[in-house]
Amino acid sequence: MRTLSARRRTSNPSGPSGRSRRRRRATLVGAPLAAAVLGTVIALVPGTASAAYPGPGVVTGDIGIHDPSMAKVGSGYVLYGSNNRLDARTSPDRTAFKNAGSAFSQPLSWWGAYSPERSPWAPDITKVGSTYYMYYAVSSFGSNKSAIGLATSSTGAPGSFSDKGIVYSTSTSSDHNAIDPDLLVDSDGRWWMTFGSWWTGIKVMELNPATGKRLNSSMAGVASASGGIEGPTMVKNGGYYYLFSSYGKCCAGTSSTYSIRVGRSTKPTGPFTDRSGKALTSGGGTPVLETHDRIIGPGGQDVLHDSDGDLLVYHYYDGNDNGAPKLGVNLMSWSGGWPTVY
Repeated sequence: MRTLSARRRTSNPSGPSGRSRRRRRATLVGAPLAAAVLGTVIALVPGTASAAYPGPGVVTGDIGIHDPSMAKVGSGYVLYGSNNRLDARTSPDRTAFKNAGSAFSQPLSWWGAYSPERSPWAPDITKVGSTYYMYYAVSSFGSNKSAIGLATSSTGAPGSFSDKGIVYSTSTSSDHNAIDPDLLVDSDGRWWMTFGSWWTGIKVMELNPATGKRLNSSMAGVASASGGIEGPTMVKNGGYYYLFSSYGKCCAGTSSTYSIRVGRSTKPTGPFTDRSGKALTSGGGTPVLETHDRIIGPGGQDVLHDSDGDLLVYHYYDGNDNGAPKLGVNLMSWSGGWPTVY
């Protein structure tokens, strides 16, 4: 969940993109649950040096996933990803993960209008009050005939979500793509959904907190890139809204070119600029995590606010394991007003 704020599958108008993330390498040892049990603070332990970026913290078990979104559920965690009615994983400690089925017990009938396989993508799970809200996308590779759906649950547990229908959809005549939704609940109670993939880039619209659906007809374009951009995640830190996106192509194993980049704005509707001042609508974006060592094409990211800090949750392709997609988790600091993973 993202109590701090509130993640992505892909389509490319020129053909399928990807889809279905000089500091020290770090290892996630324990996590908040273990820390509570031991009565001490357990943090990331430095390991071998990396040329430019840290490696992901240690995660074990069933960690094959695309487009992960993670939430706190009770004393543990639940994580959802693309495909198979939204793949689910659970963990007691944010380190050991096991397969837990899917978010939905059965495919929904309306999915078939957008996906012949009725296989949803890119979930985003956020707890607001006592309810878990799951936004997700239904589409097919290379098409922008797509829809963003909403489901809710009182527990967040796999199989417990109830369908609330379509939030927003696009057709082949649209100039943008209704996939990769992400929810930000602002400190003033306003709800904002970012979404988008390729075409004309990333969009943001306001949602009605009473329904979880579109509040009005307004929609702003906030980021675009000639080489592909998708999977937005917007969070607020201090006086700024930060827009993380996956740039490049996903889902091509070791040929994937995803990288995670960010810009910031004083308003959720932009304009967003990167650290050098370049507008995200003009292809700007400050790198947060790029390909390094065996970590190929990191992206499909989510941000989770946990008791020991903010986490960047993402997938990558393992260059030492035939390009298998895997879960990555890193802690993230905000030194100097910009996010840095460690």
